[in-house]
Amino acid sequence: MIRATVLSSSAYRRMPWKNGGGETIEIAVSPEGATLSDFGWRLSMATVATDGPFSIFAGIDRTLSILDGNGMSLTIDGENPVLLTRDSAPLSFPADVDVSATLPDGPIMDLNVMTRRNGFRHRVDRVDVGSTTTVHATAPTWFLLCHAGTLTVDCGGQHADLGPKDALLLEHAKGKDVVVSGKARCYLISIDPI
Repeated sequence: MIRATVLSSSAYRRMPWKNGGGETIEIAVSPEGATLSDFGWRLSMATVATDGPFSIFAGIDRTLSILDGNGMSLTIDGENPVLLTRDSAPLSFPADVDVSATLPDGPIMDLNVMTRRNGFRHRVDRVDVGSTTTVHATAPTWFLLCHAGTLTVDCGGQHADLGPKDALLLEHAKGKDVVVSGKARCYLISIDPI
């Protein structure tokens, strides 16, 4: 039986960054109530307002997407900088290597998906919805984050209306069709146990 849960942006938990350099808005975490040191997976948003290093998370893989602002340049494990913008594909990298960020054109807000490497893997896809489209839930734990605009979502008899920054969590929906209607940019997040 598919379980659908709407996560309202007004109810997200706000907490300081692990390194104290800013604030994170936690969308969802597993297990529920987990801390930064013992989560299996975690979805969050953060405003980055100054240049600086990322927090190190041992044994974690992460994917970043730019939601708002004019981009962020990341230097990952000493490699050449990568400029991540709102139009870039989501960028995946290990969270336990040295990463530093510079902001070439002001603050940004990012979407951050993290999974513990020995227990889960994840995938993040960006989709622009212009009317009605059908997508497929590709994992037992599957999220749709409505970035901007509004969406109506139907799956397996479950119905949800999402506003900006709201998310829908679908559990036990792997392989099911998800009908998404409206006009919005959204992010599809799949989390698979290993």
